[in-house]
Amino acid sequence: MKNMGKMMKQAQQLQNKMEKLQEEMAHKTIEASAGGGMVKAVANGRQEIVSISIEKEVVDPEDVDMLQDLIVAAVNDALSQSQQMVSNEMSKLTGGMNIPGLT
Repeated sequence: MKNMGKMMKQAQQLQNKMEKLQEEMAHKTIEASAGGGMVKAVANGRQEIVSISIEKEVVDPEDVDMLQDLIVAAVNDALSQSQQMVSNEMSKLTGGMNIPGLT
């Protein structure tokens, strides 16, 4: 029973650390771009897009498809990098253990 109590305490400590990490990740951001930096997307550690910037030169009413493609590329890259950032931080917290549902 002593070991069970110790495991429960460790699990509670890990949960508290994870909650703190999630809060920290909400304030960390990743910037990604497409089209040579003409379109930029910023995502936070919660995989939320917090901003998008588009240079005037890339806005062409005759080629809306290209602009849409650049936005999608920048957003997908930002979200991917954000997920990787969270995964790396979570891995540090769990000591490299792969805990399903956490990364």
